[in-house]
Amino acid sequence: MSAGPHPVPRALIIGGSMSGLFSALVLHRIGWDVQVFERVNVGLASRGAGIATHSELIAALDRVGINRSEKIGVAILGRRTLDKTGKIIGELPLHQIMTSWGRIFSLLADELPNARYNKGKNLQSITQTESGVLARFEDGTSEKGDLLIGADGIHSTVRRQLAPEVTPVYAGYIAWRCLVKEAKLSRDTHDKLFDWLSFCLPPGEQMLGYPVAGPYDDLRPGHRHYNFVWYRPAHESTELVRLLTEANGQRNTLSIAPNRINPEAIIEMRAAANKLLAPQFAEIVRLSARPFFQPIFDLESQRMAFGRIALLGDAAFVGRPHVGMGVTKAAEDAVALAGALLEKNHDVNQALKHFETTRMPVGAQVIARARHLGAYMQAQISSEEERRMAEAFRSPEAIMRETAVSDFLTRINN
Repeated sequence: MSAGPHPVPRALIIGGSMSGLFSALVLHRIGWDVQVFERVNVGLASRGAGIATHSELIAALDRVGINRSEKIGVAILGRRTLDKTGKIIGELPLHQIMTSWGRIFSLLADELPNARYNKGKNLQSITQTESGVLARFEDGTSEKGDLLIGADGIHSTVRRQLAPEVTPVYAGYIAWRCLVKEAKLSRDTHDKLFDWLSFCLPPGEQMLGYPVAGPYDDLRPGHRHYNFVWYRPAHESTELVRLLTEANGQRNTLSIAPNRINPEAIIEMRAAANKLLAPQFAEIVRLSARPFFQPIFDLESQRMAFGRIALLGDAAFVGRPHVGMGVTKAAEDAVALAGALLEKNHDVNQALKHFETTRMPVGAQVIARARHLGAYMQAQISSEEERRMAEAFRSPEAIMRETAVSDFLTRINN
């Protein structure tokens, strides 16, 4: 590696969320000096909702020193699909651990010394030379390193500076989300849904739900939460605009804070649940205290390496949530980067080229897979291929078999 400004190679990691923490921990374990720079001043552990785990994620956690035998979530028995009357019309045994974004984040954050995590550091600009990278922040400070990692998510500041042409593309639908206390569920709803990843399939929509830990990672029966995600079409120029408009008329463009959602939108959503969903899911929606929604986007980069700068996780590729691979992909990106640095004897430029060659096909396949799974919900199916994809994914059997599984990654890697 070219001589850098530090005797120990130094990595500047922009973004203190899941991707940034994985990157910091794996690089620290191979001898790098790491510094994480997070834009916001508040903690992130309360962000996010439920996520599905895969063997690849468990392996990545083990790689950064988090004991794989530690309880990270709630075990489910498999998948179920309910029809509108609440009858079980499909069942697939498939053991899996369902956890929460906050649980994984906390496990990672506990492994990283506080001195290596810097809050309130909003990136302003990047300059790189043959020997290093300089990051300047809006507070007037700057940092030098041998490598800079853009792990700052779908709206990545790093990516905007390197590849401004790459922007999120709206998929045509949104996801309503919320957590509901297990203790509030009726006996029938608990019996039919709680121990399963369960689905309900109104025409052109999809509701799913599964159990996760309760407050403070509580895994005791009766103290857990049920996490639901309801995908609903929303035309970009009409319905989405309306949903992103606050009660006072203030319009938002890409997202809206949960506490700013117009109460009328939530009332309408609950009414639709009573009309369209199985009674058990309608009950869960009714019990949800603070439901919020997120527009669904695709994001696909054409590069992940730019000299001494790498894009990881959602800064490079964002697949729709149906694949359940966001955190796993971020973890595997970080592990692959560390592996490339070791293989290339810490030569940053050569390692990043190798990393990009390895991970670009995976990112592209995740995007393609997510589009396939999400075609069922798209409000506007414009091509013959999209119509074919949508038809192939309408049956309960297909949805239970293909949602949030990682077997396609094995096919890519082999």
